[in-house]
This record gives sequence, C-alpha cells and structure tokens, in this order.
Amino acid sequence: MAKAMLHFLPYALLLAAFVLACHGQEREVHIVYMGERPKGDFSVASTHHSMLETVLGSTSSAKDSLIYSYGKSFNGFAARLSDEEVAKLSEMEGVVSVLPNHKLKLHTTRSWDFMGFSKGTLPAPIEGKVIIGVLDTGIWPESDSFNDDDFGPPPSKWKGKCTGANFTCNNKLIGARYYNSEDNYDTTDIKSPRDSEGHGSHTASTAAGREVPASYFGLAAGTARGGVPNARIAVYKVCWASGCASADILAAFDDAIADGVDIISTSLGAPFPFEYLEDPIAIGSFHAMKYGILTSSSAGNSGPFPATVSNYAPWILTVAASTIDRRFVAKAVLGNGEIYSGLSVNNFDLNGKSYPLIWGGDAANFSAGANSAISSQCFHGAMNSYKVKGKIVFCERIGDGAGILSADGVGAIMADSLFTDFAFSFPLSATVITTEDGQRVLDYIRSTENPVATILVGETDKDVMAPYIISFSSRGPNPITPDILKPDLTAPGVDILAAWSPVAPPSVDFEDTRSVEYNIISGTSMSCPHASGAAAYVKAAHPKWSAAAIKSALMTTAHVLDPKKHDELEFAYGSGHINPLKAVKPGLVFDASEADYVHFLCKQGYNTTTLKLIIGDNSSSCGRTKPGRAWDLNYPSFSLAVEDGQKIHAVFTRTVTNVGSPNSTYYINAYTPYSRVSVTPSTLSFSAVGEKKSFTVKVSGPPISQQPILSGAVLLTDGVHVVRSPLVIYTILPGAAYPSNSILEKRPSFKGSSLYHGNGILGRN
Repeated sequence: MAKAMLHFLPYALLLAAFVLACHGQEREVHIVYMGERPKGDFSVASTHHSMLETVLGSTSSAKDSLIYSYGKSFNGFAARLSDEEVAKLSEMEGVVSVLPNHKLKLHTTRSWDFMGFSKGTLPAPIEGKVIIGVLDTGIWPESDSFNDDDFGPPPSKWKGKCTGANFTCNNKLIGARYYNSEDNYDTTDIKSPRDSEGHGSHTASTAAGREVPASYFGLAAGTARGGVPNARIAVYKVCWASGCASADILAAFDDAIADGVDIISTSLGAPFPFEYLEDPIAIGSFHAMKYGILTSSSAGNSGPFPATVSNYAPWILTVAASTIDRRFVAKAVLGNGEIYSGLSVNNFDLNGKSYPLIWGGDAANFSAGANSAISSQCFHGAMNSYKVKGKIVFCERIGDGAGILSADGVGAIMADSLFTDFAFSFPLSATVITTEDGQRVLDYIRSTENPVATILVGETDKDVMAPYIISFSSRGPNPITPDILKPDLTAPGVDILAAWSPVAPPSVDFEDTRSVEYNIISGTSMSCPHASGAAAYVKAAHPKWSAAAIKSALMTTAHVLDPKKHDELEFAYGSGHINPLKAVKPGLVFDASEADYVHFLCKQGYNTTTLKLIIGDNSSSCGRTKPGRAWDLNYPSFSLAVEDGQKIHAVFTRTVTNVGSPNSTYYINAYTPYSRVSVTPSTLSFSAVGEKKSFTVKVSGPPISQQPILSGAVLLTDGVHVVRSPLVIYTILPGAAYPSNSILEKRPSFKGSSLYHGNGILGRN
C-alpha cells in the first residue's frame, strides 16, 4: 500500500492554527532590562516584585507573573505581561528597555591540526585555571570528551553549581544549569542540563573537549579534541527544541558572570538585527565585558547574503565559518559506467551492489495528493512505496532523505547546486551532486530500459583550496554600525567532528533513530567554539588581560585569507583566519574599557539617562558628545562607510598597548586602493610593558558611488611582530552611516543540518 504521509500538505493549516492559538494569549514573557546592578546591600528581587505589584495591582499577581529576577551581574527581570502592562513598565523610572521574549536560533578534529595548533604549549595546570561558559542546548556529561581523569578540583574562584535530576558534574564539567522561561517542553526535551539535541555537546567539546578516539560510524576516524583540553566547562542550557529564549539567555549570562567563568561561548543569534539594547546577547556580553569576560559568538548562517551578520556589537568577538582541508564525498556509479562524485557524509555501504534507479517524478503518491512535480523533489509523504521500494531514487533537490526511507527506498542521488561546499549526513545511502550532473543522471534514466546504480560508501578528499569562507557564513557589512567591521575573524566551521548526544538524531532526518557519540556537522555554531577555545588559550597565558585585549590579540595575528577566493573580502572573513599560537604573543593590543564602549554608545545616539542606568554610575554622561561616526573607538580594524557621492574622508584614532618586548620600536605602514592614507606618527617607541602609544590614520580620496568593498590594511612591525588591522572602504546609501537610519529589515536565514539558532526565540548558528 502506498504510504500516505501528508507532511508536505498542511502547512497553511498549521500556520492558521498557530495564529489562532497565539491570538488569545493575554500575557506573554517580556524582559524588563534595568542596566547595572545597584551597588551595596540592595535587594533587586524586592524592587522587581514591587514594580510588578504596582503595575499588576496585587502581590499574588506579581508573584505569579515573575519568572526571573536578574540581580547577580546586572539588573532586570522577566515576567508575563500584557501589552498594557508593558507600556506602563516602559515608563517607570530606572527601566532601560522592555523586550519581547524573542527566540534566537542555534547557528556546528582535524580542525585544530589544520590551524597549526596540534597541541598548545601551556602546562595543563595553567589551562585548568580557565573556565569556559557555554550557552547552548546543554551537554551529555557521560561523553568521553568530558571525563575528568587526572583533573584536580575546580579553581577557587568558581561559584557555580550543578543542577538537574540524573545529572552529575565532575572536575572537568564543573557546572550545569538550565532555563525555560515559558515552561514549554517538547517530547524530545529533557528537563535538565542534559543535551537531547547534540548541538551543545558538540560546541562544548570543540572548545574544550578532552583528547579521545572518535569517528562517525567509522568515518573521519582519529582523535577529537577541543582547543583547550585541560580547561573547565560550565554549561548553561538555554536552547530547547523550540529555540533559545531571550529571557533564558539573559538569566544564563547573569549566572555565568557571577559563577566566575572566563570566556562565554554563544553559538546563537537573532534572525534579524536588533539595536544593541534590545539584543539579549549584546546586553549580556556588555556586562560580561565589564568583568573581563570575552563573549565569543557565531556570525550566523544567512550567507552569502550581504549585511546578514549577527552578534555585531563591538564588545563581542564575531566569528565567521571557513573550511578545513578535508571534504566528505560519496560517489554515485551508474549502470553505464559513469561515476558522479557528490558531497555526503555517507556511512552506508551497499557493497558495490547495483539497485534499480528511478526518477522521483515517476513515483508520485497520487493517493496522498502528490503529483510528479512534487515527487520529483522527493518530499516526505509524496513518494509511492510500491515504486520506490528496493530502489535508488534520483531527486531534483536536496532533502533529508526521509521521503525515500519512509517509502522503503535503498538510497538517494540528489541534485542541488546551492550546497556545493559542505556535506550533510543522511538516514540512508545518499549523495548530493551538481544539477548539471543531475541532468546527466536523468538522461540516463530516460534513455535506458532498466537503469541501475549504486552509491559508494563515503570517503575523504583533501581540499587544497582551504581555508575559504563557506557559503552559508553570514556576511557583513555591519547592519547597525557601518563603522565597525564585522565579522571579526573566521575559524573552522565545516564538517567538524565532535561529541554528540546519543539520544539526538545523527543525521538531517529528525526521525533518524540511530545513535552516535560523535557527529560531523557544519555551521558558524562550529566556528564559534574554535574561537572560544583560542580565546581561553590566550586567557590562560595572560589571565589579567581584558576581554578587548584578548580579542585584539586574536584579530591582529590572524592569517590573511586569499582575497581572490572571496568577492566580499573582509565582509566574509574580517581580519582573517584564527591563529591561536601567534595570538599568545601579539606584540601590541588595541585595548578598550567600559568607558570606551559607553562613549561609542553615546556616538550611537543613546542618551545619558539610559547609559547611567547601564553602567550604574551617575557621574558618567555623554556630555557634549553628539551622535556621529565611530572612528575613535579603539577597535582592531578600520571601517570607512562612504555615503554615495561623497569624498573618501576619515580620521581614525587608535591607542596600542605594548605587551611584547619592553624596549621596542614599531614602524607603521598603511595602504588602501583609490585613496591616500597617512599615519601620524609613523613610528612608535616603547620602553616598558604596558606602555600605551597613540596614532592617527587619515584616509582621503575622490567622491565615490556604488563602490563594492575596497581592501587595505594598517601594519605595525618591530621586526619580530606584525600587528595587522584590516582597513576597508565601501559605499552606503545617504544617511545610512548613522544608527537612526539603519535598515532593520528581516534577513533570510539558512536552514539545514546543525544550522539552528534560538526567546525573541534566538537560534543556534
């Protein structure tokens, strides 16, 4: 009997039901952000309760409404509120902003060897003093990647805890918490820090997993490890099957800062741009920065579209995704001897046996309402199992393979030219070839009486072009502040092998019931923890460095990528490819303090009243600072956005701090096409470690319009170190240089494999 799985039909009905279900909700979760935590012996919880009681009218209503009271590291709360109550709270004294509970999305080891970082040079006890806080889907604590053999007790600074039933921490995984502000759990969710999706285990082990033997069903066999295998891990589960709630993310930041983490890793992001004080990751990471904690975040998976980069606040390290020198391929062999190589992490071995080959369009499930056009795409429920059973099916698009598997097919040859630079894993033998090769396969089927084919088990090829930015990695320019270049740098994010949850599907099919301990996935979610691990390595070597100093060291020592491979240049890769070993000895750093970022926010148009609340200092103010360009923020890169028809003109001021030889002299050179660049002074001499020196970069040139990005650089060299900062010039629409005129339109988001951001709900990148 043909299987009438109607998954592909009722989307409109589901959407209508969703709208009706949401329409009747009177109160929804909102975040009331109030800035810095008041100093002294002060109960923020009682203040929050009092505010809610005033607005809601009773003590019991206030108690029922309150979800989180943020007060360990900053001030605010999350509560269920109606639109009218939101309006009242927005007008109350001390409130910076009231935010919807957006859902963010999740953005996924050979990779460390590829970076020339086969093993760090720091002693294990030094690495062991560093704690990485991971905000994600939780963790599988029993994974070999998180064993604590030979580990001593956690650092004395650690104040966190381990929560949840049937969940145990150890001296490697020293803390675990979970958050669900909407008390909404899917059947696959586990109500504890335990990971049921795999994403969190993957990112945590990429950043700081132990060295362990690993493979994916025998593929990519070798040693999997994180960047700092001896560092400690603290997990904050904020992402569930439904996504990652803003209220939960802020609660996790509040705890992580107070718990004593050193680096925060967030492979999450919003599907469209938020202003800085409406973005939970920007808010949480700002307060983390004040405590010397660097937040490393994924750039997003909405590439190659421009201006889609997320997590673009200047105090965040924004990480793009690039390839390593390994590709997973699987070959389709036709009965006529033709062989077509496609991308796939294919662990299924058909032992060279040929099976009947059929075009999906010839196997429509008419009883389920499908037709040839639908079944040619091999949608789940659209396939006629009478015709598909025991056959390999040619599909005219990439899918999850579930449509063929549910119809008892043996394998799938999928044609798609959109995904040509990274591989997926499927629940059956499958490969993804180009549309051109797909046409040849279809021609063979139509011209042969009994077409047959087989799909060979997957293998690895050396990618001699690596590293290059992967297609899905979100691109700049910065959608909010054109004067801040984003992303900051890139790290491996393609076909990464790391720990997985054994209860999570091991392929793109969510109904795949197989179980693995290690999985191969791709995404800026995977590049982010590479940068987090590298940042932790620098932090271990220099425990007193600020978040900005660590970020600067990573950016100014990055490998410069080949511009011939990337039309978008720095909008794709920022400063370049991360280089952890060199980052420990950068020579100079561009440091920045809370005051520098406050000045930046003044330039962005935020007022004194708001900023006093954020920093908790009544003496601070924007003074005479007016909204304007951000060229004086001490950032490790230079970005000049020129309004159409205007002359190229900018004056950047920077200050560098000597962290190299006490007595050293740096010579400054700068270049960029189609313009003149002058640096004053052109030489900086230092006589002590920690000494600071300032310089000015002036860029000038003729009027330009409709100009794609122009790439240049500023280099400071002393004969030992090369401190490199990219300098880019590009054009924007008139008025777009200022935040009040920023275009905040919704951006397209990439879907597939692990590329899942999360309340808003933010998602995994």
